[in-house]
Amino acid sequence: MRWQVASDPQMRTIVRQGETVASPVWGHAVHVELTGLAADRPYWYCFQALGARSPIGSARTLPAAHRTPDAARFGFVSCSHWELGYFSAYRHLAAEQPDLVFFLGDYIYEYSNHGEAANKIVRPHASGECLDLAGYRNRYALYRTDPDLQALHAGSACVATWDDHEVQNDYANRWSQDPSIPVDTFLARRAATYRAFYEHFPLRARHRPHGADMHIYRAFDYGQLARFYVLDGRQYRSEQPCPQANGWRGGHVVADSCRQRTDPRRTMLGWEQERWLHGGFMQSPARWNVIAQDLLVAPMRQAGRDGVVGHWTDGWDGYPATRERMLDAIANTRLRNPVFWGGDIHSYWVTDLKADPADDASATLATEFVGTSVTSDDQPNAELHATMTANPHVHYVDGETRGYVSVTLTPGQMETRLQGISDRRDRNATVATTKRFVVEDGRPGAVEA
Repeated sequence: MRWQVASDPQMRTIVRQGETVASPVWGHAVHVELTGLAADRPYWYCFQALGARSPIGSARTLPAAHRTPDAARFGFVSCSHWELGYFSAYRHLAAEQPDLVFFLGDYIYEYSNHGEAANKIVRPHASGECLDLAGYRNRYALYRTDPDLQALHAGSACVATWDDHEVQNDYANRWSQDPSIPVDTFLARRAATYRAFYEHFPLRARHRPHGADMHIYRAFDYGQLARFYVLDGRQYRSEQPCPQANGWRGGHVVADSCRQRTDPRRTMLGWEQERWLHGGFMQSPARWNVIAQDLLVAPMRQAGRDGVVGHWTDGWDGYPATRERMLDAIANTRLRNPVFWGGDIHSYWVTDLKADPADDASATLATEFVGTSVTSDDQPNAELHATMTANPHVHYVDGETRGYVSVTLTPGQMETRLQGISDRRDRNATVATTKRFVVEDGRPGAVEA
């Protein structure tokens, strides 16, 4: 396969070119790593093989390490279920021409809707649940046929991490949520999907998986304007606390009496990733520090389906000691302008992360924005709004809108726009800003604008 990089959109001035092998061992994917390009400018690229030429894509290089850009534009998305709607959110985000796009998990869904959920299907596919490498490769290939997703990838560089549905709902480390599945069987499945994930994203060779292990967490600087920490919230975590009576490990609400939940020996990120993250806080030169990960970080007291009032075990509330250590590291290092981005829960959330989660009057250490789903099922606002009284650190929640999050970052402020699409079932859905928030330099906490 021949590849070319040009300094113009017509591909007339070629600045880099070469050849590589698209091997079936890696699903015919290629990962070309370049050096020597100019900082903070767009380039265009294409591929040629077997007499065919790809569409032209574009990406912007990062600013030089010593520079602080006047402004940068980002977007983040999560939870795109093929069967439940069209990816209009991707089309509208692509039209904004962000400098970087962050995929924060559930880029694919491993299962197919069936039973009672079948009446929600907008565009069915013929395959069932992914269980092996061929299944996961085919699911990614299906998603990549979507023209709106193609436009987003072609127009902007992307940064990706995973949540659970890239593998299996609510999995944790080497454990399936289903206790009847042996660890060895599940690890073989995890190895297959990690390989497919690597094949389908622009990841460097150092992230290439080794069996069921894949080092995906990383950090990078956007000049001196921002440092991004991209976390892995699945691969290294302890089992979810206090499994259900039938042994099922998936997320559920547990009462305060679940002592395992608060055990400091348990970890959400794994001890090595925790040390790496806290060390990054100590060394950051950036004006803004963005922690991009897959979940809602803020503590959330809520009622479960069985009436139990407590905490959801599959998210950060299932691992409060890790969250406390992370927030302590932010406070102790005096990290400048920490902001968390997340996904997973198919709803918009804007929260304050407090020094003492039990005391709303305590200092706000960081700001959090969680994006809604691209297409995945909604949550009734009446239910979500009912939780806000018990969670005063929550500024805003909306579970009935599908869409994405658009961010404009300057040295002085982070402007965050919650972008909602009109109807996930409409291929030509429109977009509108549902809410706009600003975080000012040196003042943690979001203010509605």
